[in-house]
Amino acid sequence: MEKHAELAQTRSTGGPNPTDTNNMTNEFAPDREAGDDSYDLARIEKVYRSGKMLIPEADAQELIIICETAFWVLYFLCSAVRSNVGLAQTMNTAQRHDLGSVLNINARQISTGLALFYVCYVIFDLPANLIMTRLSPRVWMSRIVIGVGIIGACMTAMEAAWSFYLLRLLLGIVIAGMWPGMAYYLTLFYPPSRTGKRIGFYFTAAQVSAAVVGLVSAGFQKMDGLGGLVGFRWMFLLYGLATIIVGVALLWWLPDRPLPPGEAPGRAGLLKFLPVSKPALTGEDARIHYQDLTRVYKRRSWNVKDLIHIIADWRIWPLVIMYFGVVGVGIGVQNYGTVIIQSTNPKLTGIELSLLFAPIWIMDLIAILLVTPLSDRFHHHRALFFSIPVLIQILGLLVTTYAGSPANPWPRYGGLLLVGFGLGPTVPICMTWVNEIFQSRHGEVGVAAASALVSGLGNLGSILTTYALYRGWAADSKPGPAIFRKSNLVMVGILCASIVSSVALTILLKVVDGRRGKEISSGSSMREGEGPVMDGAARRELRERGLGKLWWRQ
Repeated sequence: MEKHAELAQTRSTGGPNPTDTNNMTNEFAPDREAGDDSYDLARIEKVYRSGKMLIPEADAQELIIICETAFWVLYFLCSAVRSNVGLAQTMNTAQRHDLGSVLNINARQISTGLALFYVCYVIFDLPANLIMTRLSPRVWMSRIVIGVGIIGACMTAMEAAWSFYLLRLLLGIVIAGMWPGMAYYLTLFYPPSRTGKRIGFYFTAAQVSAAVVGLVSAGFQKMDGLGGLVGFRWMFLLYGLATIIVGVALLWWLPDRPLPPGEAPGRAGLLKFLPVSKPALTGEDARIHYQDLTRVYKRRSWNVKDLIHIIADWRIWPLVIMYFGVVGVGIGVQNYGTVIIQSTNPKLTGIELSLLFAPIWIMDLIAILLVTPLSDRFHHHRALFFSIPVLIQILGLLVTTYAGSPANPWPRYGGLLLVGFGLGPTVPICMTWVNEIFQSRHGEVGVAAASALVSGLGNLGSILTTYALYRGWAADSKPGPAIFRKSNLVMVGILCASIVSSVALTILLKVVDGRRGKEISSGSSMREGEGPVMDGAARRELRERGLGKLWWRQ
């Protein structure tokens, strides 16, 4: 009764003084039944919906205008730098100013360069994300983006195969940790069941980037020869410089990890010389977040034993297979989309190919906005929201492979549009499922390590589709009605493996974990075998939110 009286007094006075750390420690110190329901649900929802956690001092209307977060902008540009090599293969081909002709490299060498990026990405993804947990996430993300911009700009100066290989290797090293780092960053501010829509939103930057880069490349082709540079060199240079500028701006733009009310951020080492970002939350919003998402504030240092437990957790391997299939197909279409379209209609010009490439990613964008909010609302059914889009991808690949004729190739292009639509929600849903499963069982380092492992090992699928398929498969790339048929069917096969893995993971979670698994997936355990921290968000997430207010109101 005395405790309830104290909580009532806290509600009536608006909570303890945020500058009084002793009061904060006594009032808010979490136990295993952490969190406080003293704030009504509508007030808590307002904190998560406002978006202030990602753009301090912004209201909801401003968020719509500026595309909600800095993450969207950084991912847009980094995706452009990473994927514009695919477009460079078909730019200004009539003038022999395409990538292969200028560098005097063949299709197999281009496939090798594309694959080398993912080799480094696979190797360095995990260590990069683990470093992010030790350092300031804001500073580490800025470092990644600046590095991507520098390497992207340097690609302007490529002259031969060796420089192409070297820069693709370096790009894979510096960009490693960006995508899983974004997923990890989100869990510092939102419960995992709310991250699907937000990961999906940031992921739309890649789709918009692919569409915009495809459209804008038509303009770069018009710049061919200006200042002595061919069109694709202008593309590499300008995207690289824009990315460097954004990377520097992130030091002011992104907020750092949330701190308990009254606690000041540390300024040791190099941080003393860097700008201070504004806190993500202040005042009552900070207190509500502290009470409702207690798990984020219960950090502890991790060690090698923790990493071994994460790697040994059987739940990670179905997620790797799921990601292997969908990201492999996505990267394959991204790098070879214009090549596939050209194979269906050799009469198309480079500019026409660029313009036809963009709608694939517009379809991808539409699917993300439609499906990911629903997957969060019904977060106990992630496998269903993952598998249906994958089936649409399979249908699209079969249409692209077998439909149409040389006289009417457009049905095959329609198949690519179906592939784009199916691709959209699958990667965000997969990463969200990683957050839900591993934050609960292994804490903060579980999210960082598991998301990096799934992203890194899953990108072995990208190596497969960029190096071994399409132009990397000489026998399958011979002109004719069956061109790329075997490559398409291989991608159908890995997508089938993704569906099987998602279904198997769902069944195993129910059989092995049972009811306790559902509770753990909503709570947060700092060590394997501990009971979950049942903060306010965790207790609510035992139930699905259902339809209610969807993404445009949330």
